[in-house]
Amino acid sequence: MRAVVLLCLLHAAFGKHDGKKYSWTGPDHEMLWPVDSSQNHKCESNMLPCGCCLMQQQMWRMEEFFNYTLEAMKTELTIAKRTLNDTVSRSAFSVALSLDQDCFGPFNDSRIIIYKHAFFILGGSYSLSTGIFTVTRSGVYSLSVTIYGAHVSGETMLACANLEVNGKGVSSLLESNGQDLEDSATVVLAVNLTAGDEVAVILPKDCVLCDHNNYNTFTGFLLYTTA
Repeated sequence: MRAVVLLCLLHAAFGKHDGKKYSWTGPDHEMLWPVDSSQNHKCESNMLPCGCCLMQQQMWRMEEFFNYTLEAMKTELTIAKRTLNDTVSRSAFSVALSLDQDCFGPFNDSRIIIYKHAFFILGGSYSLSTGIFTVTRSGVYSLSVTIYGAHVSGETMLACANLEVNGKGVSSLLESNGQDLEDSATVVLAVNLTAGDEVAVILPKDCVLCDHNNYNTFTGFLLYTTA
């Protein structure tokens, strides 16, 4: 009777689950103990002689439970790998113009603005030496640029900059000096970029940026991937 009670407890603990069956002999093998459903009626009338039959059925149910658990673990592992991959591929940066002198420009030609003060760089996608943000993963990115200029020594100041992707203009910032002594402008936009694209902020000819408190900034981060 103890054996029968044990089998009943096993039956309660290991219910039947749907899914691919995993035999104790290994995957893609036939079950060691095929279940004969006709034995159930015999066991109902005389359970003691059918202990072996019931044990076989419980082993089969345990194999199904094992397979169910294995599939659940595979699913969790896939989710964990995807999360880890997304974390590794994240891209974000926020940098500012760091100057030894008060102003940058004006010049007789256009130049890339190299932001050398880093607030935050994730993924190594922005180069402090070249001023170029290289896209590491295709997706939609948030990009923002703020420019600032100050009136110096009675001269007319022209604070301006262009945001470019692969050498082509995406947005322009222009603030001509008027009655005030300071000028600033900001642009924030979402851009669909492809891995390998190069993003930079350009100082046009005759424009100037003045800064000694990190007013001129360039920020970008990945919103979501598209590939």
